[in-house]
Amino acid sequence: MERTIDAAAVIIVGQATMTKNSIGDPGVKTPSGQVFRGRAIRDQQRQILRRALAAIGHPQGSGPLACVFDLDSTLLDNRPRQARIVREFAEAAGQTRLRDCTPERIVSWDLRDTARLCGYSADEAESIYPAFKEFWRSRFFTSDYCADDAPIAGAGEFLKAVLGAGGRIIYVTGRHVGMGEGTVESFRRAGFPLPHWPLGPGQPVSAETVQLWLKPDPAGDDDLWKETCHAALAEARGIAAAFDNEPTHVNAYKRRFADAAVIHLDTDHSGRAVPVLESIPSIIDFSLET
Repeated sequence: MERTIDAAAVIIVGQATMTKNSIGDPGVKTPSGQVFRGRAIRDQQRQILRRALAAIGHPQGSGPLACVFDLDSTLLDNRPRQARIVREFAEAAGQTRLRDCTPERIVSWDLRDTARLCGYSADEAESIYPAFKEFWRSRFFTSDYCADDAPIAGAGEFLKAVLGAGGRIIYVTGRHVGMGEGTVESFRRAGFPLPHWPLGPGQPVSAETVQLWLKPDPAGDDDLWKETCHAALAEARGIAAAFDNEPTHVNAYKRRFADAAVIHLDTDHSGRAVPVLESIPSIIDFSLET
């Protein structure tokens, strides 16, 4: 069932609208009008995650089935990385209102939303956007900065539960190989199972229990890379479960792996107007204590 938004239950924080659905879970409407975290129902989360762990115990053929995880806005919160970049831009460009930017002011992938939440008008945010975006782009996709990422609530414990259930972990991300060192450092800080890498399409087939699949070409299309990974996973004998925040990608998992527990992370996404398939449940994070 889809969530409904209670129009009477709204809280205005700066220029972002915090909404609550009929059972009290928070959602966010950004200054640019995007709505995130409006689909998952927390009371169902434990059951959804337990079902994914149970799927590991029913492998078809030899060897344990894998659980596949995206990284950004799925296992990892990159808002600390983004907030650091915003503060550095403030210093470099003399944009004083951005100097105290916190991760909570990163509410979408549109930097104009962040500027608005830091006190800029819509016109002011638009005027600084080109330079702001270029500064962000030159740093966001680097190993040094992605080491700042923090774990999504419950992610480390859930990953360990996957291994405890006899499953394998495959981190499948649109990050490129040049971001590998920082990515693994963020795993280490978060207490995630550490992977063998780089693996995946274009690399020798591996039976390692924990793997990191990174895009070989920084300029490569993320959608095409994920499709290539899906094909490789299918050839390898399929998956028990898949987790992704991007509607396009999570829908593609469900279409390719109809019998797997495919789960949407209701955090944020690229903003493309793609609805999550009705057959795919959503969760807020990986906490099993809900």
